[in-house]
Amino acid sequence: MSPDLIPGTVHRRGRLRVYLGSAPGVGKTYRMLDEAHRRRDRGADVVVGFIETHGRKHTAGMLDGLDIVPRVHRSYRDAEFEEMDLDAVLARRPSVVLVDELAHTNIPGGRNAKRWQDIEELLAAGIDVITTVNIQHLESLNDVVRKITGIPQRETVPDEVVRRADQIELVDMAPQALRRRMAHGNVYKAEKVDAALSNYFRVGNLTALRELALLWVAGRVDEGLRDYRATHNIDRVWETRERVVVALTGGPEGETIIRRAARIADRTAGGELLAVHITRSDGLAGASPGALAQQRQLVEDLGGSYHVVVGDDVPTALLAFARAHNATQLVLGTSRRGRINRFLTGPGNGQTTIDASEDIDVHMVTHEFTGRGRLPSLGRRHSKRRTIAGFAAGLVVPALLTAVLSQFHHSVNLTTDALIFQLGVVAVALLGGATSALLASLVASLLLNYFFIPPVHTFTIDETNNFIALVVFAVVALIVSTVVDHAARLTTRAARATAEAETLSTLAGSVLRGADALPALLDKTRTAFGLDSVALLDRDGGTIARWGSPRTESGGDSDGDPAADRTVTELPAGPDALLILAGRRLSAADQRVLTAFTAHIAAALERDRLATAAAEVEPIKAADKMRTALLAAVSHDLRTPLAAALAAVGSLLSADVEFAPADRDELLTMANESLLKLTALVDNLLDMSRLQAGALTLHLEAAQLDEVLPRAMDSLADPDAAVQPLDLDTAPPVLADPPLLERVLANLIANALRHNAPGAPVLVTASHHADQVEIRVVDRGPGIAPEDRDRVFLPFQRLGDTDNTTGVGLGLALSRGLAEAMGGTLEVEDTPGGGTTMLLTLPAATQVEEEQ
Repeated sequence: MSPDLIPGTVHRRGRLRVYLGSAPGVGKTYRMLDEAHRRRDRGADVVVGFIETHGRKHTAGMLDGLDIVPRVHRSYRDAEFEEMDLDAVLARRPSVVLVDELAHTNIPGGRNAKRWQDIEELLAAGIDVITTVNIQHLESLNDVVRKITGIPQRETVPDEVVRRADQIELVDMAPQALRRRMAHGNVYKAEKVDAALSNYFRVGNLTALRELALLWVAGRVDEGLRDYRATHNIDRVWETRERVVVALTGGPEGETIIRRAARIADRTAGGELLAVHITRSDGLAGASPGALAQQRQLVEDLGGSYHVVVGDDVPTALLAFARAHNATQLVLGTSRRGRINRFLTGPGNGQTTIDASEDIDVHMVTHEFTGRGRLPSLGRRHSKRRTIAGFAAGLVVPALLTAVLSQFHHSVNLTTDALIFQLGVVAVALLGGATSALLASLVASLLLNYFFIPPVHTFTIDETNNFIALVVFAVVALIVSTVVDHAARLTTRAARATAEAETLSTLAGSVLRGADALPALLDKTRTAFGLDSVALLDRDGGTIARWGSPRTESGGDSDGDPAADRTVTELPAGPDALLILAGRRLSAADQRVLTAFTAHIAAALERDRLATAAAEVEPIKAADKMRTALLAAVSHDLRTPLAAALAAVGSLLSADVEFAPADRDELLTMANESLLKLTALVDNLLDMSRLQAGALTLHLEAAQLDEVLPRAMDSLADPDAAVQPLDLDTAPPVLADPPLLERVLANLIANALRHNAPGAPVLVTASHHADQVEIRVVDRGPGIAPEDRDRVFLPFQRLGDTDNTTGVGLGLALSRGLAEAMGGTLEVEDTPGGGTTMLLTLPAATQVEEEQ
C-alpha cells in the first residue's frame, strides 16, 4: 500500500491488463510497449517499471520516449541483479505502469517473493498495470507443459491472478512464423538459434503450446460470458459454441445415448459434451451406482465432463442445468415405458422436457430398450402431486364407470358391474395408495347401489343377496387396495435396499481400488443423500478433504422455501476425524445407511495415513538397500586399487630389496594412481550416500561454465585428454553449486572419454533458452541403446563397451542425482552421426528459485 494513502479514503483499484503468449518471442513485450505509446499519446501518465528486452533491438527501440523508473540493484550470492523499484513506482504514482514477466521470482531482499505480488500492491494503490506472461508459467498447466517440452518451469503464477485481470489479450503467432523470427535473429542470438530450434522451439512443441493458450483464453472468455448472462438475468441460450448435454438415468441405454451425444458434439469444432444425472433429494435413488460409474468413465473417455444435480422435478432440474451452462442441444433417450405405462402415468420426463425446452434443441435417441419397460412401478414413492391425483381419481373414476355402464344396463348383470368397479378401485390404489382407494371404494359402493341395485335411483336395497353383494364388494375393494398399497411399500423398501446394496458395493470397490478413494467416497456420499456439501475435518478443525458446495440450482418443487429444511450433521469418522454433512435433514433410514458410508470413509482415511507412513519409510528402505550395495561394491571394486597401493608401498618399505631409481619411480607412480582412483571411488560413494539420505548440503550461486570446466578437467585421470569446449564463454552463468558442478562435468567427460572413438575429441557445448542453460557433453562412441538409457543412471550399472571391469558404476547415477539436487536435469540423447550426448540442463543464474 502506498504510504501517502489517506486512511478512510476510498480509492479506485487499478486495472490489470495481461498480454498472454504461447511461447517466448511471439511479441508480448512489443505489443505492451505499443499500447504504452498509444496511451501516452492520449495524455496518460505512463511509466516503465520493468522491461526485459533480452537484447532485441526492435523491442529496445520501443522504449524511446517513455519515462523509465530506475531499477534497484540487489546483491545475491556474490552476483548483482536488477529488480523493479516498487517503492519508487508507488511514490511516483503514475496512472499506468508497465511491468514485464508477471511470473518472475524476485531476488531476495525485497518485501515480496514474486513479481505478481508487487503488481498486487500497485493495483491496490490505484495504479493501472500492464504486464506479460507466457502460457507455460500458469500454475495449472505446469505439468502439461513439462510433458510437452520436457523442461520444467520453476517460475509459475497462480491462475487466479491472471483470471482476475480486467483484460487478457492473447498474442498469437503461427509456429512456422515464430521459427522464422528466430532464424532471422529476432529472438535469440545467432549462436543459440540452432539449439533452440532443435529443442524447445520444435514445431510440435509450439503447436501444442499455442493450442493450450487458445483453449485457456477461450475458457476465460466463456467464464466472462457466463458472468455477464448471470448479472443481466439472461436465461436465453446464446449459441456461441455447441454445448451438448446428455441426460443419464443409469439405465442400460446410457452408453448408446452418450456415444450419440458425443458424435453430435464432434460435428463442430470446439463442441463440448456435458453429461448430467438428476438425483432425488429424498435419499438414495433407484439408479444403479455401478452403471452410472461406467457411464461416467465413458463420458470422460470421450472428452466430456460428468455432473450430478439434485432435484425432484427431473425436467425442471435438467433444463436449469442446460441453461446455466448455455447448452445448445439436449440429448435424451426415448422412454423405456410401455404403452400401458404411458397411458396410466401420463407424459414422461422426455415429453415434459421437450414442451419446456424453448430455444434448446432436444434430441430423442431411440435404443433397443425403447418401450420395453414394465407397468408403473409399485415402489414409486407417492409424491404430493400423485396423492392429489389419487384423490381426484377416487371421485372421477367411479363416476366415469357409472356413465359407461349405464349405457349397457340391459346387457350386463350386477356381478359384471361390481367386478368392473372393483378394477377401477385397484387402478386408483395403484395411483394414489390406500387412502385414495378407500375413497374410491366408498364412492363406487354408493354409485353401484344407486344406479345398478334394484330399486334403482334409490339407496334402498330390496333383496338380501344384493345387500350381501354390495358389502362383499366394499370389503374386497378395501382388502385389495390395502394389499396393493402394502405391496407398493414393500417394493419401495426392496428397491431402496437394492440401491443401498449397490451403492455400498461401489463404495467398497472404491476403497479397494486405490489412491483416490477418499474424494470418490465424499462425492458419493453427497450425491447419494442429496446433500449440498460434505467435508472431512480432523479433531482440531483442519480440513482433510471437502466435496461439493452450497447448491445454486434446484430441480425441486417450487412451493415452499427450499432452504427451510437445511441442517448440518456431524458424525465421527474414526478416532481423529469428523464427517460434516450440510444439506437436507436425514431420515432414520438414511442415517442407518450413512453409518456404513462413514465406516468406509474412516477406512479410506486410515489407509491414506498408512500409505503416507509407508512413503516416509520408503527412503529409509532405499538408503538401507544402497548401504548394502555399497558394502558389496567396497568388497570388490575398492579392493583392487587398495591392494595395488599397499603392494607398492610395502615394496618400497622393504629393506630386503634394493630398487633402481626407475623402479622406485614406477612403484611410486602406481601407488599414487591407485590412491587417486581409491579417493575418487570413495568420494563418489560418500556423495551417493549423502544424496540417498538427503543430507547433501548445497550452496547455490552464479557459476561461469568457462571457469568451472578447467577445474573439472584438472580432476581427470588424464588432464591433457582431448576435450574441446565450445560457446562456454558466451553462455550465461548457471545457478549451481560450483564444486558439485565440477564433479558432474568431470564424471560426464570421463564417461565420454572412456567410450569415445579413438582420436576424436569430446565436445562440451552450452546454449541458453527458455530460462535454462543446456550443457552438452558429446562423444563419438557406439552410443547407448534406447532400452538402456534409463539403466545407465542406476547405481552399480556398467554398460560400457570398452572396460567393464573398473569402477562401481556410480558416475552417471551420481551425476544425475547432483544435477537434480541443483534444480536441473540430466538426459541422454543421440549424437548426430553416431555417439552419445549427455544433456545437462540447469537454471540460468538470472532465474532464482523461490526460497523454500
